[in-house]
Formats: sequence, C-alpha cells, structure tokens
Amino acid sequence: MNILITGGAQGIGKGLADYFLRQKHNVVITDIDEEAMAACREEYAQFTNQLLVQRCDTSREAEVRDAVLAMGDQFGQIDALVNNAAIADPETGPIEELELVQWERRLQVNLTGYFLVAKHTIPALRQTRGSIVNIASTRALQSEPHTEAYAASKGGVVAFTHALAVSLGPVIRVNCISPGWIATEEWQAPSRRKTPELSKSDRHQHPVGRVGFPADIAAMTDYLISDAAGFITGQDFVVDGGMSRKMIYEE
Repeated sequence: MNILITGGAQGIGKGLADYFLRQKHNVVITDIDEEAMAACREEYAQFTNQLLVQRCDTSREAEVRDAVLAMGDQFGQIDALVNNAAIADPETGPIEELELVQWERRLQVNLTGYFLVAKHTIPALRQTRGSIVNIASTRALQSEPHTEAYAASKGGVVAFTHALAVSLGPVIRVNCISPGWIATEEWQAPSRRKTPELSKSDRHQHPVGRVGFPADIAAMTDYLISDAAGFITGQDFVVDGGMSRKMIYEE
C-alpha cells in the first residue's frame, strides 16, 4: 500500500510513518521542518526504497500539487491519505487580543490544508478505491480557555470529514480520528526530542490508566484504511483513553 502522510516528519505523523514503514508499506512524508525531515531521511535510511520525504506547506496549493505528483512518480499510485499536518499549539491568548493573521494561519494549515491535499489526491484515490483519514482532535468536542482558533479548525475537520465521505462514496471512504493526550516528545526533531515526563496523576486521570502514544493512533489509522473497515465512512473516532467521557469538577 502507498500512503501519503502530511506533517509526517514529527509528532503523531512520524509515529504513523514509522508504523507503516515497519508494516512494509510505501510512505510519503510531507513536512516543512527541515531538521525533522533530515532526521527522517537519516533514521529511516534502511527504508530508502519505501520512503519519500517531500517538503510541502499544505496551505499552498502549488506545493501540494507538486508533492502529489512526486508521489505518483515515485510509487505510481496512492492508496491512502492521512491528513495530519497542523499547527499543534492550541493556545492563542484571549480572543480580544487574537490577531487575525494568527486565526487565519491556523485555519489555512489545519483546515484548508486538509481540503487542498484531499482535492489533489482524490483523482488517484478514485483509481485505487482508496481511503482518507483526517486527524482532528478532542478539542473539536471540548475546550480549554483561549483555544478558539485551534478548536474551530479541528471542529471544521470533523465536519469536512463527513461531508467529504458523502460526496466521495461509494468509491472513497473518509474517516476522522480525534486524538486526546498523545505523548509525542520522543517523536520530535533531534533538537527538541526528549523523554516525556509523565506523573502518576497524568496516567490516572485517564480511565485506561495511561496517556496515549502515536502507536495508538497508528493502529486506528491502519484499521480505517484496511478492507476490514469497508462498512465505515464519515465517522469521527475519539482515541483518548476515555478521558473525554470522564466528568471533572473543580473543588
């Protein structure tokens, strides 16, 4: 299977790329972080024939088009798209102080970028009867203060997912994953990489007794792009260790 993963050089995206490379799939990573991309090329040198790392700002249509063409040249077809590239920092301060440029940049990358990549991969996905997985966030469903731009973009991803699923069915399935707390510190570029510091409280506030890891999102993605999920489309799957189902009151 040939899989395109946007924002795949670090964080959840890199965890996804690692998982699928080790499952013997061909993977195209797009990203804009040069350090992270260089690290991927070095760390996954043993997968040279399976991996293409391509610079792409997903909010720029010309770069998206070039990345999709490069994938076609390298592997010939596209079987699955994982829309993951996003500005991950959710907090932007009080809304009355939020600059329009910050609001628009988050929407451009976190939502418009998903549209652009889907737009340019859909012709190839029609040929393979492929699948799309959009990575959203539990922040589409619940919030902390001062996260309006991020929450709006991720809520848009959830809505974009079910609209696209209806438009593209029955040929292409489209689903969404909303991760909760995923520890990605070990999946960053080398200069930012560190071991996560997780307290007993961090673990125990999750009903499953731990925080999440990129492999948890990869396992759900693997299922959703497989034939086993052939009767599933237009859905948002919350992968958060049950945290969003837990009632929390301040004393």
